[in-house]
Amino acid sequence: MSKKGSTRIRLQRHGRKNYAFYSIVIANANAPRDGRFIEKLGTYNPNTDPATISLNFERALYWVEVGAQPTDTVRNILSKEGVYLMKHLKGGVKKGAFDEAAAESKFAAWKAEKAQKAAKYAEDLAKADKANAKARLEAEKKANEAVAAKVAEKKAAAKAAEEAAAAEAAAEAAAENAEATEATEAAEATTEAPAEEATATEAPAEA
Repeated sequence: MSKKGSTRIRLQRHGRKNYAFYSIVIANANAPRDGRFIEKLGTYNPNTDPATISLNFERALYWVEVGAQPTDTVRNILSKEGVYLMKHLKGGVKKGAFDEAAAESKFAAWKAEKAQKAAKYAEDLAKADKANAKARLEAEKKANEAVAAKVAEKKAAAKAAEEAAAAEAAAEAAAENAEATEATEAAEATTEAPAEEATATEAPAEA
């Protein structure tokens, strides 16, 4: 049996930067944090939601019962997995508060409730993910519509500018044509006037 306080249950880090996961190990209290250990009890991955825990329940219970001291994080992990509840129930059996069958029934009820809560959490998480995905799609759709509207606006403005430029050019051409026509007509009128005067002058002579 372990001397109380001389053995620790703690996490041993693995993985890479920004993605660490851990082994749950039994180690001497004075051993380096990530050094040699006595026994590996499981793994803990906080990168998932919820965190993924793999634990040898019986061995964890054994080490808790013989006095191994967990770190705060490991204590929370063991509590979530029911190790301390089972320790409490076994203590109740030893004290005669209830028999072993009742203890097992209580623990089974706790596990069922835990599983139900986990299923509810997973369901809520899936709904939230679906809602977030829908919101992202709506946001992308609105953003695309806004971009399309801006593109259409620019095209319409460019087309309007082209049409205005074409109309202006047509107006200038029409004005130039009108001026040319007026000039031609004026020149023709000037040429015809002397001819008429000459004809008028010659007519009495013939008489």
